[in-house]
Amino acid sequence: MQKFLLLVFLLVCLTAAKAQFRTRAQQQIFTNEDSLSSGLNTTKTVISGYGSAFYQRNFDQRQSTVTLERTVLFVGHKFNNKISFFSELELENAKLEGGEDNGAEIAMEQAFLKFNLNPKQYIVAGLFIPRIGILNENHLPVNFNGAERPMVEQLIIPATWRELGIGFYGSAERLPLNYSVALMNGLNSGKLEHGNGIRGGRAEGSNAFANNLAVTASLQYSIGDFKFQLSGYMGGTVGLNKRSADSLALNSGAFGTPLYLGEGNMQYSRNGFAAKAVAAYIAYPEADKINTAYAKNIATGMYGAYAEIGFDWLYKKQKAAQFITFARIEILDLNSSIPPPPKAIYDGTEKQKHLIAGISYLPIQNVVIKADIHLLHTGPQNPELIINPPPNALPYRQDNQFVNIGIGYSF
Repeated sequence: MQKFLLLVFLLVCLTAAKAQFRTRAQQQIFTNEDSLSSGLNTTKTVISGYGSAFYQRNFDQRQSTVTLERTVLFVGHKFNNKISFFSELELENAKLEGGEDNGAEIAMEQAFLKFNLNPKQYIVAGLFIPRIGILNENHLPVNFNGAERPMVEQLIIPATWRELGIGFYGSAERLPLNYSVALMNGLNSGKLEHGNGIRGGRAEGSNAFANNLAVTASLQYSIGDFKFQLSGYMGGTVGLNKRSADSLALNSGAFGTPLYLGEGNMQYSRNGFAAKAVAAYIAYPEADKINTAYAKNIATGMYGAYAEIGFDWLYKKQKAAQFITFARIEILDLNSSIPPPPKAIYDGTEKQKHLIAGISYLPIQNVVIKADIHLLHTGPQNPELIINPPPNALPYRQDNQFVNIGIGYSF
């Protein structure tokens, strides 16, 4: 089965790579949220949304699952030409019941006010998504290939990453340059989890510590069919008051026990052919103090990168429909560097390579049907981290294969 899946992956890579440069502009997805953001809508209150569901077959575990991954309802309001309100309410995995851990969640994905200063500059205030990576801002299921979001933009850049704060966005007068800078609450180091990057440390608008703060900024530059972006994040991770932080031997304050994230990406699209690449690195110099205080196993360094190519075979038809074949390779390591023992234990399973190939069919620009094959290879398991060794548990396998089939929509 593994050889068959690898053969299919290589065939899709070849079909995508053989794409010729022709002449059709990239389609742009418009929703009511987009129209409100661009000032194109004529009504005061708009409703929009998106959602996705997918089936997955895990060949290692011989287990199949299916879930309504997320449904999101957007409500926005235009008070006047200068001030608008944006909100998204998200339900993950369809059903939330007390005492049942099925990964379900009801949460606000964003809730902020937008103040237009002029046609090229605006301010946002509230719960918003900073400009980091590709997927964080552009996370509609019709905007990315694969039933699942790229692993790098789940574990290294935890899309959709939103926090409370204020942000300033703008565009240069004479250059195709966009920029942003934002101030928001920092991460909560006490909730960081081994093997989950920095996802657990996000407050997402819920009783966030505000003794510690974070700053993020980005630059986007477009030239021809290319778009380049650089973004960065620096924030304190200890929001406790000084007395509590001192009792745990942690550095508190606005940027105490800091975490740094740097990211760069590139996107290219022309004549049905598209390519993108993302690279990101997280530095957490004082992870050893967090591990001592909270009995964690957090790394001082984490990295991830991916590259993807795709081709739309219907681009010459001059219709809304698209049929895209794509291939993506991702590498990441959540244990790129760790504090010296005994303050951390290396986990080889967190060094991973993902190969994903498949199709995306969009009969119209706001509906997508997806299918892909996902090959996973990890490093070896560290015996020091095995709680339930064989034969009580099945031996760890470094290679696994998945088949995903999904649907998505936006409006």
